[in-house]
Amino acid sequence: MASTRRLAAILAADVAGYSRLMGEDEEGTHERLRVHLRQLVDPKIEEHHGRVVKNTGDGFLAEFQSVVDAARCAIEVQRWMVEREPEVPEDRRIRFRIGVNLGDVIVEDHDIFGDGVNVAARLEGLAEPGGICISRVVRDQIRDKLPYQFDDMGEQSVKNIARPVRAYALRPEGLAALSPPVLRASRRRWAIVGTAAVAALVIVCLAWSFWPTPTPFPRAAKPADQATGSATPVPTAPSATPISPPLGAPRLSIVVLPFANLSNDPEQQYFADGITEDLTTDLSRIAEMFVISRNSAFTYRNKSVDTKQIGRELGVLYLLEGSVQRSGHQVRVTVQLIDAETNAHLWADRFDHDAGDLFALQNEVTSRIAIALNRELLGREAARPTDNPDALDYILRARAVGTKPLSRENHAEGIRLYEQALALDPRSVAAQSGLAGILAGRVPDEMTDSAADDLRRAAELVGQALASSRTTWARISLRAKLLRAQGRPEEAIPEYEMVITLNRNAAGAYVRLGWCKFFTGFIEESVPLYEQGIRLSPRDSNVGIWYDWVGRVHLLQSRTGEAIRWLEKARSANPAHPNIHAWLASAYGLNGETDRATRELAEARKLSSDERYSSISR
Repeated sequence: MASTRRLAAILAADVAGYSRLMGEDEEGTHERLRVHLRQLVDPKIEEHHGRVVKNTGDGFLAEFQSVVDAARCAIEVQRWMVEREPEVPEDRRIRFRIGVNLGDVIVEDHDIFGDGVNVAARLEGLAEPGGICISRVVRDQIRDKLPYQFDDMGEQSVKNIARPVRAYALRPEGLAALSPPVLRASRRRWAIVGTAAVAALVIVCLAWSFWPTPTPFPRAAKPADQATGSATPVPTAPSATPISPPLGAPRLSIVVLPFANLSNDPEQQYFADGITEDLTTDLSRIAEMFVISRNSAFTYRNKSVDTKQIGRELGVLYLLEGSVQRSGHQVRVTVQLIDAETNAHLWADRFDHDAGDLFALQNEVTSRIAIALNRELLGREAARPTDNPDALDYILRARAVGTKPLSRENHAEGIRLYEQALALDPRSVAAQSGLAGILAGRVPDEMTDSAADDLRRAAELVGQALASSRTTWARISLRAKLLRAQGRPEEAIPEYEMVITLNRNAAGAYVRLGWCKFFTGFIEESVPLYEQGIRLSPRDSNVGIWYDWVGRVHLLQSRTGEAIRWLEKARSANPAHPNIHAWLASAYGLNGETDRATRELAEARKLSSDERYSSISR
């Protein structure tokens, strides 16, 4: 095995009190740690040009070519961890201890060894929860480059290191006193964004001043571009006629049956079981969803039982079954949604992926299935006929409208349905939350003529819902939506980050967090958030809007070709949205394609109800 030596900055981190936290809540702690690593730690390491060497179960090891980059990364991770998990009791929060050292390391394949690594690990052990401990050589390298005060801890004798190590600490209270990075940088970065946006607009306006009045041209209907990810739809049977639910079965009730392992390798059964368990957990996060526990579901493993019988025995309307098949480096997961009363197959899908990282694959597949099922079940339950609709009927119908493309008409229909639900049940938290979400959401979407009234009513409804709701995820989500609608994106950012921490399937939260990042000047950070939302919900009715925002970022960063690619996808997915045509006109104009730009601007004018584009000189 070949090995090499090199000088590297090493960052070692672990979770303080990890064994205790796992003992109190094993699954919850594991999931929260994974979220922190995925959403904060890994992006920060990449941002500072480092690489994750390995995850250690309760922490991670990373290396950097620059010791300044390593120190900056450690500080930003710890500073942002202060903002995360505000709803979790202090003694149960995940807090890292971080050690940073500069030293010679031995590099073998995908790991690093040597005293440089060992010292970093010992410094990590000296750090306080939420703090950072660095070696003397690191302090000497960064003292004139970074404006942070590390306290001298003196010589420290540490395990398996022959000589004492001089250590310096940046303590949690010192980190907490630092201004949040978003507040420090937002004004400067927003100035850059504003300058780029104004420049793009000026160029387009000047170009149009020399062009003749465009003649609107007919639009050809185009199917939505949904070639995101590798999922391939499987033809499904025609939907059965909606039926009345069996007596005693909740409206949204389902059991996830154990997924079948179709691989030749029986060892792959663990992966199939993991899909089953994750889906059970993810579906239980959907509001009003009744999900049979995995223990009950697994009693049907390898048993030939009629689906109608399972539905009767468990008291559910729907069954989800599936299979996992692995061949070489490829994994195929198929799923089918079945009506437990009629045995009709209502929906199916297939997911083909590379098996390089089975854990990441399991997360992505289960998340996408959960999101698709939420949309499918809401649509079916909203269409179920009833002579005397109750508040839940109207709530489900409103949620189904919410899965349709953004438009003034759909917003108005959702508001009407939630108002009817509140008329029947004025104390319904679900109706209060849903109505507040639409009223607050259509303000930044620029789809209301009564923004002030909408915000006032939304704030009242949020107050009522927060007073009654006991669901942490719902409470934080409501606050985040209201802050975004009120034009306070900096304050909304940590709220949306917590929403994602509590519900990894919240595709809309990733997108709204990207919007907040964009409007606080962190426009590059918004792109991976939009892309994650697209990966989680590639067939979302609003995916065209998400494509549009990615295109805007590329345009403002002068990546005109990439901007055109994304904006054309946005136009295909949502041809009726005027803003998409206007941004595409700007991109074409900057790219010298004046004829195409003229046509897009004409379409934007035609579709816009407020004549916002009429001021551009013809």
